[in-house]
Amino acid sequence: MNRSVRDLINARYSYRTYRKDPIEDPLRSKLQDHSNELATGPFGSEVRLALVTAGPDDPGRLKGLGTYGFIKGATGFLLGAVRHAPRDLEDFGYLVEQAILFATDLGLGTCWLGGSFTKSSFARRLGGLERDETMPAVVSVGYPGDDGSGRIKEREVGGRRLPAHSLFFEGGFARPITLAESGVFAEILEGVRMAPSASNKQPWRIVRQGDNWHFYLRRTKGYGKGTALFAALRLADLQRVDMGIAMCHFVLLAEEAGLKGRWAVEEPELGPLAPGVEYTATWRACRPH
Repeated sequence: MNRSVRDLINARYSYRTYRKDPIEDPLRSKLQDHSNELATGPFGSEVRLALVTAGPDDPGRLKGLGTYGFIKGATGFLLGAVRHAPRDLEDFGYLVEQAILFATDLGLGTCWLGGSFTKSSFARRLGGLERDETMPAVVSVGYPGDDGSGRIKEREVGGRRLPAHSLFFEGGFARPITLAESGVFAEILEGVRMAPSASNKQPWRIVRQGDNWHFYLRRTKGYGKGTALFAALRLADLQRVDMGIAMCHFVLLAEEAGLKGRWAVEEPELGPLAPGVEYTATWRACRPH
């Protein structure tokens, strides 16, 4: 990518209004080629991505794709399916967010759309889903437009983000860690704090123990898994997708800072967890020999 990951994270926010210009072929090809390379998540889940766009000679190609009425003018959608696996939704979020940051680098706007897509027109545009696949979300793509309100940018970049001391901890959940005392990881954690999430709930919590960074999902009460609404609408467990997005930001920024590590699923002993808190994975820093 031409810009730094930090700049892309700061530049990217959710666009709901787009210009009607079709995505130019060079950009479309670059985004599709990049998406094709994102086939396996850090936990081994298989993901396939496809970019569906309207062209100058086929402006009606996207007709019939429902977007709940709040996406205007998008001339493309990034579609994805993931095979069922223990951490499939985290892998899905991880890889799709990489594609989104790549699209941002190309000057394209995007917006995550969570919903029930497994039997939708989106799934059919992907060629249908296998029995062991699911489509947790789709992403609108296009040239950013201006609806004249500025509300979307304010919502994403404004004061609704949780402070660092609510998200990051040292040794256990009893001691918050500030960005000032996190050293070289300060910019990395800030990039995680700015990650997008469904309804901006920011469900990730990270605990540092030495060279290990343990990622936990803190479920939002009355939202997501186990709620009647999500069950009735057959929505994916979007807060697990959010965890993958946060993990993507963490790794890309760590790599940009020259830090190496690997993911492991080895839950530490931090004592009893609060209700609604679940362990996800650990990023282990690799010390130089």
